[in-house]
Amino acid sequence: MTRMTQNAIKAAGGGAKLARALKLTRQAVYQWNTVPVQHIGAVETLSGIPRHKLRPDLYPQDRERL
Repeated sequence: MTRMTQNAIKAAGGGAKLARALKLTRQAVYQWNTVPVQHIGAVETLSGIPRHKLRPDLYPQDRERL
């Protein structure tokens, strides 16, 4: 599990709370290496962590702002 995934779980209130919100088991959430693409929007909302930080491989940050 990546550090950002761990941070997102913690920011969302923990694995159990996140799992309930996503209608998953707590064990399923803790098996994530990265946040699955189908849950990016919900995890972004629940954790407050932007999707480009959760999955930079899928959502690269806008390079014009760099």
